[in-house]
Amino acid sequence: MDTSPRITVDDDITLITLQNCPAELSFVAEVFQKISQLGIDVDMISLAPSQSSTTSISFTVSDYDLDKLLNFTSELHNKTKIKAIVSSGNCKISIYDKNMKNSPGIAAQVFAAASRAESDIRIITTSEVDISILVTAADFPETLKALKEKFHQTSETE
Repeated sequence: MDTSPRITVDDDITLITLQNCPAELSFVAEVFQKISQLGIDVDMISLAPSQSSTTSISFTVSDYDLDKLLNFTSELHNKTKIKAIVSSGNCKISIYDKNMKNSPGIAAQVFAAASRAESDIRIITTSEVDISILVTAADFPETLKALKEKFHQTSETE
C-alpha cells in the first residue's frame, strides 16, 4: 500500500490580485458573487490580513476565463481605486495526503523542495490534507521534479 503523498497538476491558470479593496466581508462577498454570475470558477483564494480600511484579495481562475474576468476588473477599476494585477500561464501543483493533518512537516518539505528548484511561488493554499502552490510556467518543470524527488513519485498524476 502506497502511503506517499499524491501529486497532481493543473496548467493554464491565471492569478488575479485585487489591491486596495475595502476590508469589509460584504465587499469580498460581492466580488465573488459577481464572478460567479459570470460563470467563472474560482479555485485558490487568499485574503491578506487587513491593517487598515483596505486589503488585497488574490485568487486563481482558468486562463480560458481571463477575457470575462478582465471585463469585470476593468469595470471595478473604473468605479473604485481597486487595481488588478494579472498573471496568466501559471501551473498549480497540489500535494495530497489523507494523513497530512497528523503529519507535521509536510509543508516544510514542500517549501524546501520548491526552494531547491528556485521556484517563484505566487500563491499557496492549504487544507488539512492538501497543499497547493501556484508557480510560473517557467518554474513548473523543475518544481514538479523537485517535489516528485522529495516525495518519491515516479510519474505525473493529473
